[in-house]
Amino acid sequence: MKAIGYAQALPITDPDSLTDIELPQPVAQGRDLLVKIAAIAVNPVDYKIRQNVSADSGYKVIGWDAVGEVVAVGETVTEFKPGDRVYYAGDLNRSGSNAEYQLVDERIVGHKPKSLSDVEAAALPLTTITAWEMLFEHLALRRQSTNAVEKSDEVILVVGAAGGVGSILIQLAKTLTGATVIATASREASQKWVKELGADFVIDHSQPLKPQIDALVASGQVGAVTHVASLNATEQYFESYIEALVPFGKIAFIDDPKSLDVMKIKPKSLSLHIEFMFARSMHQAADMHQQHELLERVTDLVDQGRIRTTAGKHLGKINAEHLKAAHAELESGRTVGKIVLEGF
Repeated sequence: MKAIGYAQALPITDPDSLTDIELPQPVAQGRDLLVKIAAIAVNPVDYKIRQNVSADSGYKVIGWDAVGEVVAVGETVTEFKPGDRVYYAGDLNRSGSNAEYQLVDERIVGHKPKSLSDVEAAALPLTTITAWEMLFEHLALRRQSTNAVEKSDEVILVVGAAGGVGSILIQLAKTLTGATVIATASREASQKWVKELGADFVIDHSQPLKPQIDALVASGQVGAVTHVASLNATEQYFESYIEALVPFGKIAFIDDPKSLDVMKIKPKSLSLHIEFMFARSMHQAADMHQQHELLERVTDLVDQGRIRTTAGKHLGKINAEHLKAAHAELESGRTVGKIVLEGF
């Protein structure tokens, strides 16, 4: 089968950073599905792994967002059958979606939304799981029925809101909670994007956050911040979060700050959470099935027209040349929405 892989961790400018290769087609056993890949999306985790983790031997195949068709199932699979169209983010410990065929555990797979194209659906899984776990497991926002969302006193600050996780997190917050959403974005295009997705207010993270939040509060437009979803530059904004949050407020982050002085959160009795959506699959958690269930729930929301795809730029076929372009663009930190590729 065709695949894109690498042997050594190299800068994306190196010709061998990603290469077109041929590998044997895997065989489904146990709870695994064998999926023929139709479309993928590219995430920051892709380039972080490529930059830092060399192959143990041969080639390493990465990629953690996919849509495809189930072509075979293991002997203990119960949720899917050959012919099903599926979407998923996969497992960091296993061979990724930058290949024609991939094995994936059924407990972290959902049925693809029928109303979306393959590339539109491929943009969703990793960021959706991340956003869902941040909102409802770590930050513990009050979830409501989609038919009866009432305004609450919760106010969530979403920093770096125009990226992949922020793009779905805003929508989930507006669809399933009564929280007021303050999103941060610094460029005109990204500010417009987050407003379209449902942000109630948009502030500029290239400027000090606290004065902008204080102005909103002072004008009576919004209550004090109760929750923070920090999607990038946590180390840079950490003290601003502490200043802005009410006592017993919550901070959740997904990036990799080199250091945080966590004792600064003690005077307000704040809580700090790290979201890592691969934790369940990496450790074969007893509740791995939660990710299947949340993807199924989001499929319903998409097909009801309540959640839209966060696909941004389509870079063409799945090959080394186009994946290099995707990695380079993500490394620039200036993407809006998700980068997607389709077909071999």
